[in-house]
This record gives sequence, C-alpha cells and structure tokens, in this order.
Amino acid sequence: MLALGIDPGTAICGFGFVESRGSRLIPRAYGSIFTSPKMKMEDRLMKIYDELDALIKKYKPDVMGVEKLFFNRNVTTAIPVGQARGIVLLTAAKNGLRLVERTPMQIKQDVTGYGKADKKQVIYMVTKILNLPEPPKPDDTADALAIAICTTHCLNSISWRNEL
Repeated sequence: MLALGIDPGTAICGFGFVESRGSRLIPRAYGSIFTSPKMKMEDRLMKIYDELDALIKKYKPDVMGVEKLFFNRNVTTAIPVGQARGIVLLTAAKNGLRLVERTPMQIKQDVTGYGKADKKQVIYMVTKILNLPEPPKPDDTADALAIAICTTHCLNSISWRNEL
C-alpha cells in the first residue's frame, strides 16, 4: 500500500509518499511545494493543486493522509492553511483517493509514542523509521512523512480496515 501524507500550507505544502510492505515502511518520494508570497492567493492555491495533482498521477497512492486543522492561538494563519487544506481535500476527491484525517496529537503519538512530542522528536523518529540518510527538510516535509507513516499504521489496524 502506498500512502501520501500532506502537511498543508500556502507558503510550503509538504508531501511524502510511504509504502507499507508488511511491517516495513519505505519512503518513495518526499518534498515540498513552495509558493511565493508575491503571488496572488488564487495563483498560490492553483500551484498547490496542479503540483499535487501531478504527484498523485505520477505515484498513484492508495490513500491520502492529512492533518486535521487545529489552531488555538493564531487565527491569521488558520485561514490560509484552511484554504490550502481545502485544495488538498479537493485534489484527493478528484483523484478518488481515500482520506485519513488525524489530529497533530494522534500523529505525534503514533510516530514518537508521545502525543506532545516536539518538532525535533518527530523529525528524529521519521528519519529513523524510514531509515533516511539525513533528516528531511524543511519541517513541512518531515511532518508530511509523519502523516504518511501514521496513515499506513491506521490502515493496517483491524478497526480502520473495517471502517473504510
């Protein structure tokens, strides 16, 4: 099974493809889609859609994992992230992908064993779990890989298979 993890954002939208083969997790491709703050918002969203759509068509994932929105402080960043997340969900729907949504705490719990892990702990565990030669950069890419790892674990659990 090939899972695509997405960390949505309008400036940086992280992505990571992780293949699950039995108990092994294999990174297939990962990176980030970058947009310029000089671009109009609609052009930034179109770029995210176009590049994500091309990645999905190239790698043909079985499922997409995306982080549920959770903002308790900065509403100003919540709106553009929500817009990018909408584009991500639209792209999944247009490509017929199953969607797995998890909270940041669920993702951290799954990847590190601690729901309140910091960014360094998540990056460290993603690097170790996927046997990467170096930590993925930027952080958005590491987050996307963590989401993909969590997605594979969700779909490999008996309760999730029964729900989907």
